[in-house]
Amino acid sequence: MPRKMAPLGLTLDPASAVPLHRQIGEQVRAAILERRLAPGQKLPSSRLMAAELGCARGTVLLAMDQLVAEGYVVAQAGSGLSVATNLPDEMLVSPKVTPRHPAPPAAPVLSRRTQAALAAQTIEETFDDSPTAFPTGQPDRAAFPFALWAKLLEQEWRRPSWAIAGALHPFGHPGLRAAIASYLGLARGFSCEGSAVVVTSGMRQSLSLFARLILDAGQEAWIEEPGFVGTHEAMAMAEIEAVPVPIDDQGFSVEQAMKRAPKARLAVVAPSHQFPLGTVLSLQRRLELLSWAERTGSWIAEDDFDGEYRYAGRPLAPLRALDRTGRVAYLGSFSKLLFPALRLSYVVLPATLAATAERIMTGTAARASLLGQGALARFIADGHLAAHLRRTRLLYAERQQALIVAAERPLKGLLEMAPDPGGMHLIARPTPAIAAGFDDHAIAAACAARGVNVSPLSACYSGRAKKHGLLLGYAGTPEQDMPAALAILRNVIRA
Repeated sequence: MPRKMAPLGLTLDPASAVPLHRQIGEQVRAAILERRLAPGQKLPSSRLMAAELGCARGTVLLAMDQLVAEGYVVAQAGSGLSVATNLPDEMLVSPKVTPRHPAPPAAPVLSRRTQAALAAQTIEETFDDSPTAFPTGQPDRAAFPFALWAKLLEQEWRRPSWAIAGALHPFGHPGLRAAIASYLGLARGFSCEGSAVVVTSGMRQSLSLFARLILDAGQEAWIEEPGFVGTHEAMAMAEIEAVPVPIDDQGFSVEQAMKRAPKARLAVVAPSHQFPLGTVLSLQRRLELLSWAERTGSWIAEDDFDGEYRYAGRPLAPLRALDRTGRVAYLGSFSKLLFPALRLSYVVLPATLAATAERIMTGTAARASLLGQGALARFIADGHLAAHLRRTRLLYAERQQALIVAAERPLKGLLEMAPDPGGMHLIARPTPAIAAGFDDHAIAAACAARGVNVSPLSACYSGRAKKHGLLLGYAGTPEQDMPAALAILRNVIRA
């Protein structure tokens, strides 16, 4: 369709995705700023502009109304529309000096805290919507029953209760909190009340909330080394000094921790399946940790992010099940069990802290999204979560074995992987032949450029002494995608 000209030199493109009134408004605005329309200059009538452009008069009026609202055009009774005369000179650009391709804007001046955060950042998160092989912490989205989920969402929001549609409790949906408490009693072996469950938007929020309740800014907390990068971030959010404690073959050691920070009053641990090493905290170490907390009046944050995925025997009992004096907060995540966009996690607080936390959170705006909480409550209460975990436990066990088999030939002499009785990823360590020159960050970046997602093991270390390797998540990677991704990984390492 041919474009039509108006007295102002405007053009309309009916095939464009930009609405016609916006096309008119943007062109008139540009003409004013570039001084092609002078301050005070009268504009043609809306009827004339509409006739020349071949559009409805209402379209022109809509564009002009927006320009009047923005202050570029003024309307005066009896004299129609004209360009505003009070625009500041610095807004107006002479067409003689207007570059055809404007220079890019100058880099913004960032705060010191932002610069420090960027300097400390070790793993870049990507937001590509196409699936990639070996992402860590990612469940198989294809295995999730989204059709059922849609029905549960519809049931929950068709006629929401007055309380749910109004000012929700700061701890979250009461039905979800009760469902979590009931599920943990059956699946994880410890009892708790829904009143102590706080629904959060992620592990970082759960951990920082707990740390702020029990510690003052500047106090010390023990964390695992290597460990989850988010633990550092959560401690920073709570203004707590994180003290890394090396993990050995029995897990976290109170003895080693006391040598590094004897005054620490919080230990953040993942006893069922430590990230990233997969170490299981021995029973003796568990009892020592609980004894330390009881003896010193300290606290334990237990991160059980993937404790459900145990492929040999039943999932191990959490620390919370052994806690006799109420010193353990239990942290879990549905985003890693169901699908990442859910963004729902939780923390089960010690009962003695629940009332205080409720008062504190009542005055804050940082709360988890309500949208999926009711549907998740139904999903748990109706037994769908337990069934989903049974299915995916079998699926992920098969995928771990498939990854080991698929990697044997292409990675021979380059990387070594050992099976893990639990979790959602494996560690691929360089063989002695290439270990000296192995840079896991460089390899991860090169793989990412080729569509393969592997994470550097060294990023999980906070101190100078780092071990290099690659984390390969298998839970969200179908078996048929593994060979091609492993071939890319091999080629990157050999390059």
